[in-house]
Amino acid sequence: MKRLFVTLVLALSAMMAAAGCSNNHASAAPLPTLIPSATPAIDMVSAQRAATLYLDAWERDDFAAMYQMITFAAQEATPQADFVSLYEDIHALMTLTGLETHQRAMLREGNQYVVLNYDVDFDLDVLDDFSDTGRELHLVIDPRINEWRVAWTVGDIFREMNNGATINFISNQPSRANIYDRDGDVLADQNGTVVVTQVIPENIPDIAICMNTLSTATGETLEELQSLFNRSGNNWVLEIGAMQPPEYQQYSEALERDCNATFSGQSVRRYPRGELLPHIIGHVGYPSPDQVDDLIRQGFDQETIIGQSGVEASWDEVLRGTPGGQLILRGADGSRIRTLSQVETVLPESIWLTIDDDLQEFVAYLIQRAYAEAADGWGRQSRGASAIVMNVHTGEILAMVTYPTYNNNALTPFPQIARNVVNSELERLNTDEATPGLNRPVQGTYPSGSVMKVADTMAALDSGIFDYNHTYTSIGTWNYNGDIRRDWNPAGHGRVDFSGMLRVSCNSCFYDVGFKMNEVDPYLLPHYLQHFGLGSPTGLQDIPEDPGLIPDPDWIAANRNIPWGYSDAVNMAIGQGEVQVTPLQMANLYAAVANNGTRYQPQLVRERGILDQRTFVAEPHVMGTLDVPQEAIDMVKKGLCEVTTNRSSGTAAHIFNSSYDPSPLLSIGVCGKTGTAEDPANPGTHAWFIGYAPSPNPEIIVAVMVENAGEGSAVAAPLTKFIMEYYFFLREDSQ
Repeated sequence: MKRLFVTLVLALSAMMAAAGCSNNHASAAPLPTLIPSATPAIDMVSAQRAATLYLDAWERDDFAAMYQMITFAAQEATPQADFVSLYEDIHALMTLTGLETHQRAMLREGNQYVVLNYDVDFDLDVLDDFSDTGRELHLVIDPRINEWRVAWTVGDIFREMNNGATINFISNQPSRANIYDRDGDVLADQNGTVVVTQVIPENIPDIAICMNTLSTATGETLEELQSLFNRSGNNWVLEIGAMQPPEYQQYSEALERDCNATFSGQSVRRYPRGELLPHIIGHVGYPSPDQVDDLIRQGFDQETIIGQSGVEASWDEVLRGTPGGQLILRGADGSRIRTLSQVETVLPESIWLTIDDDLQEFVAYLIQRAYAEAADGWGRQSRGASAIVMNVHTGEILAMVTYPTYNNNALTPFPQIARNVVNSELERLNTDEATPGLNRPVQGTYPSGSVMKVADTMAALDSGIFDYNHTYTSIGTWNYNGDIRRDWNPAGHGRVDFSGMLRVSCNSCFYDVGFKMNEVDPYLLPHYLQHFGLGSPTGLQDIPEDPGLIPDPDWIAANRNIPWGYSDAVNMAIGQGEVQVTPLQMANLYAAVANNGTRYQPQLVRERGILDQRTFVAEPHVMGTLDVPQEAIDMVKKGLCEVTTNRSSGTAAHIFNSSYDPSPLLSIGVCGKTGTAEDPANPGTHAWFIGYAPSPNPEIIVAVMVENAGEGSAVAAPLTKFIMEYYFFLREDSQ
């Protein structure tokens, strides 16, 4: 008889399948029972419909609808808020993104009780997806309404939970990886240490006394502590605050006495040379509210320390890796019952910057010393400075200094510097008019002054408006319809060609260039400058850039409500007017001149990897070309080299001819350009110098810009000379 029934069941199943029936929807035909139904009182169709409504609601995360499908007895035992919270918490713990149920068979046990066999496929975000098979859903006719309802217990989440089992996520969160300079010197690590205080509320002799001691030791407010205790179980182990080792020595005895506290060490982020590279390295911190959900989906928690600025932020995922872990069911006795899912840890990778920290330190020291020596002069009004050293053939940034600086240890959650230093740094960052938090080489925008004349020369020669033999007679002034503009040399410079215009930095010559190009096409000069990479980001990926501005007639019309005129072009030709560029943009332009026309993407990260298993990431990436004839670049180079070598008229020759013996810079060849840019907003002029060496086979570009400090030849050129002497000859005594 049993064999005959199974045959009938299989035949009935085949007929239902042929009719297109499904067991996953409320409208489907009833599943066959495993026991012949001799009692017509039981309605299997209604039972299946109730089960399907419940499971469909689970698939939709509609916990309120699920709750409506459980018995009144189950609802009385578990309020709806607790029911919903339980599912929400477990789904979040699992990082569940979705689930799918599969009904298998329904068994009748008596006239008012059935059991549905079903499976569930769980889709997880962090861990591997898994299936839980052979599950049972129990349904009864609820006597209050005489309808089928789910006889729910906590075991309907996972069956072992009926016996006190709990779901645990065992996380393996890797320690954040280090940041090094190009030669392996540590710039950021996890070797800082704080002490975490642990207490169990039920073991505390007097909560009020304990809270006061905790507040004093950890810096947490009484309100924060009370909130933590309120949302925690009485037998939970609470981790509270973090103390530096000196505070631990001071307060540990009181915490043990008042709180029965225990302690554990925790490694934290540390910047061994915190004032050297804060604008590049950045800092770490707790996630903001809008970052938490994404972190949790990756297996982290809301207390995870992540990168918040600099390369700590742009390379955050590489530096922190991805947690591994296991989702397990643990018995009431703490034993492991079974593993539901697991995922391997993705190890974090360290990064090696392109920066040479010794060179960076020397440049920073050099600028700081210059300000100290000029304290009674230009140093009183100058708010800051920039210096960049970059490889002209790869775009690798070897040093990038902004002055003033700050200590990025002050911005971490557990600063590895004294509290008074932290408070002082934070106040300075918020109130100092010199804006020490501004990364001047990439976020400071300035009129370029005469360093723009390199771009003008290439634009003029490529445009065809001027030929390579063009000369201009400088008499000290330039005049158009009574608009008289004076050169920096009142006597003028005489007859000069384009290389001579650069050598003597002739303003009137370039007024004429800008004017004549504007007469042909007002868009011509601005579009050349934009094509050369000015007024837009350089492509640096690791820290944010300000695009600056190269205005054209459309921009002037939209933003100034006045038409573009010749004056805009004339001002632009000497890097004034509305022109705003960053030091990195100008350095990148000059690097392209030095390498004969290629604009490379600036790079700050050289390698990534684990120990010696590194991947080189600073592959040269071409952002564009100058797209001008080599003859135009050669004309520019000739003028730049005469700036430093022509003792009679080169604007920086007197600086570079004083270079040290027996290894003077001029023995390897230095070329560059001075610039003195008027600042319309503040007193004084910005001092620029940008140069490359050695010539004729350049290796590096050095760009120096000192705000409101005077003439480029007097302030920026000497700093450039000293940087080059250190780079090529390791001369630390440059003065």
